[in-house]
Amino acid sequence: MDKLRIAGGRALAGEIQVSGAKNAALPILCAALLAADTLELSRVPVLQDVRTMLRLLRQLGVRDTREGEALLLDARALTSHEAPYDLVKTMRASILVLGPLLARLGEARVSLPGGCAIGARPVDQHIKGLQAMGAQISIEHGYVVAKAARLRGARIVTDMVTVTGTENLMMAATLASGTTLIENAAREPEVVDLAQALNAMGARVSGAGTDRIEIEGVQALHGARHAVMADRIEAGTFLCAAAAAGGDVVLRGVASVTLDATLEKLRATGAQIEAGDDWLRLVMAGRPRAVSVRTAPFPGFATDMQAQFMAVDAIASGTATITETIFENRFMHVLEMQRLGADITIEGNTAVVRGVERLSGATVMATDLRASAGLVIAALVAEGETIIDRIYHLDRGYEGIEAKLGALGAAVERLR
Repeated sequence: MDKLRIAGGRALAGEIQVSGAKNAALPILCAALLAADTLELSRVPVLQDVRTMLRLLRQLGVRDTREGEALLLDARALTSHEAPYDLVKTMRASILVLGPLLARLGEARVSLPGGCAIGARPVDQHIKGLQAMGAQISIEHGYVVAKAARLRGARIVTDMVTVTGTENLMMAATLASGTTLIENAAREPEVVDLAQALNAMGARVSGAGTDRIEIEGVQALHGARHAVMADRIEAGTFLCAAAAAGGDVVLRGVASVTLDATLEKLRATGAQIEAGDDWLRLVMAGRPRAVSVRTAPFPGFATDMQAQFMAVDAIASGTATITETIFENRFMHVLEMQRLGADITIEGNTAVVRGVERLSGATVMATDLRASAGLVIAALVAEGETIIDRIYHLDRGYEGIEAKLGALGAAVERLR
């Protein structure tokens, strides 16, 4: 099992290119199921979750080929409507095939998903919305079984803001009869990117990026070309690394508008940040100041940035509180950061972080994707050597992280 060895204490400096967003690529890959044509995607990141999704799509009959940097998905001849447990169990995003399969084939059998153990992420909102559109749905032997001759437009008000729920219902509605209105919709940039891909395929989606998305159903979608948006979480992770370790880092290919909440908090730590249309620069000359954060759906502070910011606060001057409002089990990295010398206590859904002047290297274990990133940042500032075990979590969401950190001057090595 691969590990990372990191020798801490080096400031970061240099320039890197931000990869395409995992959380945008996965639903857009599923969107290929909606058209009996070819969807050509660029900037698809090379990640374990993407590989898993492609294996699932192949199981359904989708053909994928690479032409240079482009990924071509051909869903003309789907051969199955079932997403089996052995593929779905490792990645919760697999539930995103449910809406497209039901809309395209009139039936779907999708295993209830697995993924990171960071808390309950039920699919009840997906099911509720599809039922409102006329689907007959049952849960049989751990599978969601859905049928509908043709979905029909409906007004759907979700009980909670759900990104994958919004995406699943939006995709299903593109081929429904009539108009669908999704109220309390997720506003994340990844939802907007999916809407842009769907519209390029001939869908009629409006309002993405607001809490009210309208989809006018069409008879069929066609092939298209689309470039996946930059990964705002990867960008935020490298910015946090530079804020913690110090230095001067430039990120290319990322829009600052997708990172407003993160940039605001980083500026409060004392980091100097410049932004252009597709680049960001962060300069940190000294120890960061402690800054409290509270996670919230977009445009609030992303739960996917919580662990990384905790690592910044761990070596900051002062005391900060980090309140997690999205997932109930997303403080599992605290015990591992404590092994590195962090002074963190948990009170319910809030972590109190008392900054220390230095951390010290140790062997730690990654517990989920973003926890892994937080541990990497902590290791970059720790004295001595840190070994991070179980980095398969990290490989699910970060493309070539050791190479990119190495380009910024970090001493990072993958151990196989």
